[in-house]
Amino acid sequence: MATANPRRGYALGLTAYVIWGLFPIYFKLLERIPALEIITHRAIWSALFGAALLLVWKHPGWWRELRENPRRIAVLGASGLLIASNWLVYVWAVNNGHMLEASLGYYINPLINVLLGMLFLRERLRPLQWVAVALAALGVAQQVWQLGNLPWVSLVLALTFGFYGLIRKQAPVAALPGLVVETWMLLPLALGWLLLFADGPSVHADFWTSSQALWLVAAGPITLVPLVSFNAAARHLPYATLGFLQYLAPTLVLLQAVLLFDEHLSPARLVSFGFIWLALLVYSVDIFYRLRRD
Repeated sequence: MATANPRRGYALGLTAYVIWGLFPIYFKLLERIPALEIITHRAIWSALFGAALLLVWKHPGWWRELRENPRRIAVLGASGLLIASNWLVYVWAVNNGHMLEASLGYYINPLINVLLGMLFLRERLRPLQWVAVALAALGVAQQVWQLGNLPWVSLVLALTFGFYGLIRKQAPVAALPGLVVETWMLLPLALGWLLLFADGPSVHADFWTSSQALWLVAAGPITLVPLVSFNAAARHLPYATLGFLQYLAPTLVLLQAVLLFDEHLSPARLVSFGFIWLALLVYSVDIFYRLRRD
C-alpha cells in the first residue's frame, strides 16, 4: 500500500466535499423526475462513465486481484448498496423541501465517522479534537431536539455514508476500480427497475431530445469525480479527519437551502450551527499545527 500523504489527502477531501456541497443545484435541475428514477440513471451512467475512465486511467492488475479475492467483490457489493441508498434519500430530500434536514444528516455524519473509527479502526483523538467533537455534538443535539421527532432523513444519510466510507477504507481496492465494480454490480438492479417499473419522464422517447436528458447523463461524471476523490482521500487521512472535512458539504447545502430555495432557518437553529462552525474552527487549528509539525 502506498505511503500516506496527508497534504494530498486534504486536497482530495476538499475537492470531494465542495462538489457534494453543490449537488442541490444540480438535482434541482432534475426536480420533475422522481428520485428513484434519477438514482437508476445515476447508477447506469456512473457505470458506463467509470468503465470508460478506467480504460484511460490504467490500474494494472486490479481485475486479477479481485478474481483472486472474491470476498472483496462481496464487500464492494455491500458498499454499492449503501451508497445507492444514500443517493436515493438525499435526492428525495433535496427535491422535497428537506435540504436543512439533509444538511443536518451530513453534520451528524462526522460524529458517526469518529465513532466508527474508534470502534473498528482503534483510532484515538488528540485533546483539541475532543474539544471539537464536544462542540459539534452540542450543536447537533440542539438541532435534533428542535425537530421534535425522529429525523429519519438525517440519520439514514449519516449512517449509510458512514458505513460506506468505513467499508471502502477497509477494502484494499483502488478508488476508481472499486467504484466501477460497485456501479456495475448495481447495473442489473437499475436496468431491471427502469425497464419494468419506471413511469417517469425518462421512459418516454421525446425526453431524450430535451436538455434534461443531458443533465441526466451528466450524473455519471458528476457522481464519480467526488467519489473517486473521497475514496483516494480515505487512504491518506485518518477516518476522523475525513469526518470533519465533511462539514464543508452541509454548510454549502445549508447556505443554498436558505439563500436560494427559501427554507426557513430560525435564530435558535442558527445558534446550533454556530456550535458546529466553532467545532470546525477548533479542529482546523489542530490540523494546521499538525501539518506544520509534519
